[in-house]
Amino acid sequence: MQLDGKLINERGHDYLMEALNFPDYYGKNLDALYDCLTEISCEIELINAGAVDKDIVDTFKDAASENEFLKFESFP
Repeated sequence: MQLDGKLINERGHDYLMEALNFPDYYGKNLDALYDCLTEISCEIELINAGAVDKDIVDTFKDAASENEFLKFESFP
């Protein structure tokens, strides 16, 4: 799955919730993002990563290090 950093920057957690098919109770914050990412199985490529706040990229990286079924790569 490919995510676009420009869309994350524009639409924030709403974009992430839709793109990653998170549940309706998704809290739309970094803690909730981490929790949901540690429970999914997929490969995520983040393009335009420079458009995204570093905390979001770090959350993806941290979740991927905890979840063996989540693969994450980012590209400028």
